[in-house]
Amino acid sequence: MVRVSAPQDLAPLVTAICGRTLKPREATYLPFRSAQGEAIDHGLALLFPAPHSYTGEHVLELQAHGGPVVLQLLLARCLEADPALRMRLAEPGEFTRRAFLNGKLDLAQAEAVADLIDASTEAAARSAGRALAGALSGEVGGLRDGLIQLRMLVEATLDFPEEEIDFLEQADALGKLRRLLQRVEALLDRSRQGAILREGIKVVLAGQPNVGKSSLLNALAGAELAIVTPIPGTTRDKLSQTIQIEGVPLHISDTAGLRDTEDEVERIGVARSWDAIADADVVLFLHDLTRVGHADYEAEDAEIRGRLTSVDPARILQIYNKADAHAPAGLPADALTLSAKTGEGLDALRRRLLEQVGWHAVPEGLFIARERHVQALRRTQEHIGLALAQAETEPPALDLMAEELRLAHDALGEITGAFTADDLLGEIFSRFCIGK
Repeated sequence: MVRVSAPQDLAPLVTAICGRTLKPREATYLPFRSAQGEAIDHGLALLFPAPHSYTGEHVLELQAHGGPVVLQLLLARCLEADPALRMRLAEPGEFTRRAFLNGKLDLAQAEAVADLIDASTEAAARSAGRALAGALSGEVGGLRDGLIQLRMLVEATLDFPEEEIDFLEQADALGKLRRLLQRVEALLDRSRQGAILREGIKVVLAGQPNVGKSSLLNALAGAELAIVTPIPGTTRDKLSQTIQIEGVPLHISDTAGLRDTEDEVERIGVARSWDAIADADVVLFLHDLTRVGHADYEAEDAEIRGRLTSVDPARILQIYNKADAHAPAGLPADALTLSAKTGEGLDALRRRLLEQVGWHAVPEGLFIARERHVQALRRTQEHIGLALAQAETEPPALDLMAEELRLAHDALGEITGAFTADDLLGEIFSRFCIGK
C-alpha cells in the first residue's frame, strides 16, 4: 500500500493517478495511471479528507497488488504527479508523528502503535491495543485533573492570603494528596507490569562448563537449539532464544562456560559471557549436583561467585541441575533444583523467573507501557510524596507544596506528551517503521 498525507487538498493528485474524483472514505476499484495514461496496476483507492483521517491531514491510500516493482512505480508516480504538493518520501514514524502533532493521538497512544506492530506475544498485542485505545492515557488524564484541581486551590490560597476564605483546609489537602498518591502507586504498579510485557526479561544462563546450560536452554525452549556434548567448552558464543511464560517474553541466552582457558576462541566467548551477565535482568547461576562438594569444582565455583559480587544479588538465582542423577542435600534455602534432562523442576523455575522481576498474574485491562512511563510515574510519586510531607507541617508549607505539585504535574505530562522535549519526540518516532 502507498499512503500519502498532506495538509493541502489532494484532489489534483487523485485526478492524476486515479483519473477521477473519489468519494470520501469509500473504497473504489480502479486503474492507477502513469503520466502517459497507462495502467501501472489495478487496485483500491481511498480518500480521507482532513481532519477525518489518521494523521488529521488529507490522506490518500492506494492499495496495489504489493509487488516491489509495482509499488516503486506507484511511489514514483505519486512523487512527480503534482509538483505543487512537493511530495517526498516519509521518514520513519512520520505519519504517526503528524497524528500526534495534529491532536489525533497523544504520545502514549502513538507509542502504542509501534508496540502493537512489534508485539511478540498475544498478551503484548492485546495490551498494546488497550494502550492505543487510550487506557493509559485515560488513567494519566484522571490523575492530571486531580493535580490541577489541587494546584488551583493551593495557588489560590497563596495568591489571596488577605481573603477570609479557606480555599484549602489542611485536613482536606492531606486527604486529597493521600488519595492521589494511592492512585499514582496503583498506576505505577500496572505500568511496571506493562513494561515487563513489552520489554520482556533478559535471562542469562551462567556457570562452569558442562553444568547443563545448553540442556536447560533446550528444555525451556522445547527445541534442540544448542549443541550438547560431554566435551567442556562446546558452547563458545552466546546463543539466544525468546520464549514466553504467561504471555511474558523471556529472552534467554546460553553462554560459554566460565573458566580460565588458553583457547583464544573460547576466551573471547567467556568475555562475552561476562558482558551478557552484566546486562541481564536475571542470571541463572547453574551448578552441577554431581560435582558439588568436589574440591576442584568448588574452587572454580568460588572464583565465579567472587566475580559475581559486582552483580546485584537480587538478579541472581542459584540453580542446581542434574537432580535426576544426584539427590540434593545441604543446599542454600533459596536454591532451585531441577533436571534439564527430565524436566523436573522446570515449572518451578518458570514461576520463579516471573516472581524475580515482580510479575503478577495478568490483571484484566492491562495496558502496555514503556520504561520512560514507569520513570515518569516514579517522579510523579516522589513529588506528590514530598508535597504531602509539606502539607503535614505546622503550618503547612504551601509554597513548597505548590512547587512539588507543579513538578509532579510536569512529570505526568511527559507520558502523554503535554510536556516533552523535541529531541525525545524525535527519538521516539525514529524507531517506527516507514509508513507508520
